[in-house]
Amino acid sequence: MNAPSSTYGLSREARNLHWLLANLVEEVPGVRSVVVVSTDGLMLLSSDTRHHAAAADPSAQDGPKGSSADLATIVSGLGSLTLGAARLMDAGGVKQTMVAMDEGSLFVMSISDGSLLGVHATPDCDMTVVAYHMALFVGRAGHVLTPELRNELRRSLEHAQ
Repeated sequence: MNAPSSTYGLSREARNLHWLLANLVEEVPGVRSVVVVSTDGLMLLSSDTRHHAAAADPSAQDGPKGSSADLATIVSGLGSLTLGAARLMDAGGVKQTMVAMDEGSLFVMSISDGSLLGVHATPDCDMTVVAYHMALFVGRAGHVLTPELRNELRRSLEHAQ
């Protein structure tokens, strides 16, 4: 797979994360869109290379309301809600959250640095396959998401807009 043009000029680690995200969407049946959100709620990565064009044409994307920014907001909010619930229940950290809806599924998985991986999928997706591939991504991404890489990813998203 060729790297999207938006990854040129990025570090090897950043390009690899972009590739892993794109691969998750392309290789896992039922996955519509994927985002990585930092602990402070900012989108770091999006599988949709057209995320900045969503405002101009929301119908051009297959995510919630057509925007990966919307998915990032939902993932961040759900992550915060479940973390609060885990604290109230004295249940430790949240590993994964799954929401099954009539017309879609939402998965949120914690990454070791506190970031979150969010996946929007079709309602008929194989949940175990999605969760397995998410765990693979988290395992590969968790050790490379350093503060420096998070800053690089944020800057690349800002410049893409």
